[in-house]
Amino acid sequence: MSAVAGLLKSQPRNGTASVGIFRSSAPRQISTMTDHRFSFKYLHARTRSLVAKSTMSLGKTLALSSGMHIPQLGLGTWQAEPKEVELTVEIAIRNGYRHLDLAFVYQNQAEVGAALKKVIPSVVQREELWITSKLWNTAHQPQEVEKELNETLEQLGLDYLDLYLIHWPVAFPPGDGMFPAHPTNPDFEVALDTSTSLVETWKAMVALPKTKVRNIGVSNFTVEHIKGIAKATGVVPVVNQIEAHPLLQQQKLVVFCKKHDIKLIGYSPLGNNTIRAPLLTEYPTITEIATRLSVSPAQVLIAWGIQRGFAVITKSVHESRIISNFKQVELSREDFDKIMGIEAALEVRYNIPYRYEPKWDIGIFGDEVEEGARYSVKIE
Repeated sequence: MSAVAGLLKSQPRNGTASVGIFRSSAPRQISTMTDHRFSFKYLHARTRSLVAKSTMSLGKTLALSSGMHIPQLGLGTWQAEPKEVELTVEIAIRNGYRHLDLAFVYQNQAEVGAALKKVIPSVVQREELWITSKLWNTAHQPQEVEKELNETLEQLGLDYLDLYLIHWPVAFPPGDGMFPAHPTNPDFEVALDTSTSLVETWKAMVALPKTKVRNIGVSNFTVEHIKGIAKATGVVPVVNQIEAHPLLQQQKLVVFCKKHDIKLIGYSPLGNNTIRAPLLTEYPTITEIATRLSVSPAQVLIAWGIQRGFAVITKSVHESRIISNFKQVELSREDFDKIMGIEAALEVRYNIPYRYEPKWDIGIFGDEVEEGARYSVKIE
């Protein structure tokens, strides 16, 4: 059975996923996919995987289905203030970070590019870095996909990305800013493009030149979304980037992605305070472990994500936190399991576009908060 056929027929089993360093298994290579649209992942893997293994050695890495290796700890650039990003990226790279997580919608990629000019090649070579960016919702239309990629590369001053993701499984109409206003409810809703499907966008991602993009993936996708694009194209994403922290463990999705060698990248590893919920860094379980290990609560949460087998995206503009977050912390099995138990009391998803202001009137995750949404994700 081919990898895609197996993906489409399988059902994630119930129960706890095999996670992290405690119950790990060797990653399965999706080597049976011979569709020419998928083959670019392997063309680069043959020439670059050895380089990736040796040069991205500051910290742990994960092997992707393409054969390349992604550093497990990355620096995120979301919500950084103007003029902060350039210095933050430079500090991070000088202190060992080799994985940068960017996005077109963050509107700070030019600053990242300025930082890269300061450190390449004096501090690192380009091939030592793993640089991810994301396609924004206003460029889901097939004719817009490569245009936005080209703009991203121009902003960064780079020839290629290591990983390019579809940021959200939601399309906006192009040409009217990042968050186009709804025509009849402009103050409270974002306009949606309900005609462009995920399959159309994914086909355009698959067709991107291999000289510009070395791996492609998705972000904020559910099991159903991934199955839909894989069935239509024969191409499985190498990565799914999702919100992941002890209050949102997403075990069904974890099991599914692990089974099909789709690596997971977790964002918001510390949670956040967007819905005025208690901060994860202040949970007694987390603070007790941090105090006992003489590390910060943030370091404990990052270590938990890494030991689950995720790549983890951290964010800070403070030099001391940037440095401390990079330090490797190993949790005991007992401490790891204590943190796994936090979600049992309360599951919290912080990032739900339906409750953004202005809202996206679409249900993405099947969360009860989204029950009033007018639209659902158009997969095909």
